[in-house]
Amino acid sequence: MANPFETQGMFSWFELVCDDTQAAKEFYGEVIGWEFEQDSNNPDYTLIKTEGCEHPIAGIFPKSGLMVEDKNIPSHWGCYVTVTDIEKKVEKVKGLGGNVIVPPTAIPKIGKFAVIQDPQGAVLSLMEYDMEM
Repeated sequence: MANPFETQGMFSWFELVCDDTQAAKEFYGEVIGWEFEQDSNNPDYTLIKTEGCEHPIAGIFPKSGLMVEDKNIPSHWGCYVTVTDIEKKVEKVKGLGGNVIVPPTAIPKIGKFAVIQDPQGAVLSLMEYDMEM
């Protein structure tokens, strides 16, 4: 199976952005059986783990941590797609009539991400990883 962190075009990470992270953990822990671990590098970020998988599968953080001015965005799940050369991808988004909500931004020890919006309004995060697997 291809590694989603290394393969152009694969969905590789998911994040829940919400008002009440504790309530979200309780809900998803009960419904799905997920386990949660605070990120050692960011006390406001929770890693989601599931049985049988050695690495976290997703994350949760409060809406106060969003990198956009409008904090009235509803709680939502965001997804990341692995790309190569994120700067070129962002330029392509603009050229095709899309919108760049968050420009390429570094995440230490992880890589760079950008949040884009397609011409129909759908939002997606792009991720160029730069970490050891």
